[in-house]
Amino acid sequence: MLCGKVVLEVFQLSLHLDIITVIIRLLLATGISGVIGWDRAHKHRPAGIRTHILVCLGACIVAMIQKEIGFDAIAVARQYPAYKGIIRADEARLIAQVISGIGFLGAGTIIVEHHSIKGLTTAASLWVVACIGLAVGMGNYTIAVASFVVVYGVVAFLKQIVRVNPLKKVEIQYLDKKKGKKFILNYFKEHSISIRNVNFRANKTEDGSYTYTNVYEIKLPHDMRYTDVVEGISVGDDITKVQLINLG
Repeated sequence: MLCGKVVLEVFQLSLHLDIITVIIRLLLATGISGVIGWDRAHKHRPAGIRTHILVCLGACIVAMIQKEIGFDAIAVARQYPAYKGIIRADEARLIAQVISGIGFLGAGTIIVEHHSIKGLTTAASLWVVACIGLAVGMGNYTIAVASFVVVYGVVAFLKQIVRVNPLKKVEIQYLDKKKGKKFILNYFKEHSISIRNVNFRANKTEDGSYTYTNVYEIKLPHDMRYTDVVEGISVGDDITKVQLINLG
């Protein structure tokens, strides 16, 4: 009887997270999210090291609280068997709130300016960092570490390995309607640049003259960069402004 009681007490104690485990999980969450946040900060993105660490730590803390709720439910059920059918502990409840709630924070990093959308990757990195924090908090270290390796590889190196020239818009402002338009179209033709769509507008200045603005949706050949387009078009005599507009 005494031996069985001791074993039961030891088992009940093991149902709770000890301080060492809590510290290890918090440190692991800090290290993983700090590396991803460093990459975002290094690239001058809206959310940096501290934001990523705090998001991951918050998710980790919530996951550990959820674990403790489950352990408490088991302990109460063991101590009071009559209440087994009443006590409930859903391990996915708090975690689900983190997954949905982090979207509001991620939305704050998305900036829409002049038809250009920025911050989507940072918003996604915050969301995935929260997921990694949940994995650490729940004690799923294999999932957490493997996920960190893959996520960091994506945010840090994928763009260098896989180069894609997506559709983008280029806004070009010029003074002479005929000369400017002819120069732009000739440039696109010479460099095999595909035009998918174009918007045109004319603005009257204070002295009665006009400035013309064309917004081209273009796709480049694989061996060309958008910076080359900006530099190439900006040398035109009548060109006054050239800028890229991301499509998101």
